[in-house]
Amino acid sequence: MTVLTDAGARTDVLNRLRRAEGQIRGLQRMIEEGESCLKIGQQFSAVRKALDSTYLRMTMCFVEQELQSCMRPDEAQQAGLDLMLKDMETLLARMG
Repeated sequence: MTVLTDAGARTDVLNRLRRAEGQIRGLQRMIEEGESCLKIGQQFSAVRKALDSTYLRMTMCFVEQELQSCMRPDEAQQAGLDLMLKDMETLLARMG
C-alpha cells in the first residue's frame, strides 16, 4: 500500500479538502435557508471542481512517488521528470 509521503503534498491535499469541506457546509446552509436552485447548483459545481482538482493533485503525487521509487533519478533526470509531471497535471486538469 502506497501512502502520501511528501509532507508538502500531504499538506496541500489536506488544505484543499478543508476548503472543499467549507464549501460543502456552505452548500448545506444554502439548502437549509431556501436559496435558489441556480445558486445551489453553482455551488455544487464549485465543490465538484475543488474535489476534482484535489483528486488530480493527489493522483499526481502518487505517480511522482512511484516513479521516484522505481527510477531513483539523478538531478538531470529529476528536472525532466518534474517538468513532465507538471505538464501532465496541466493537461489532465484541462480535461476536467
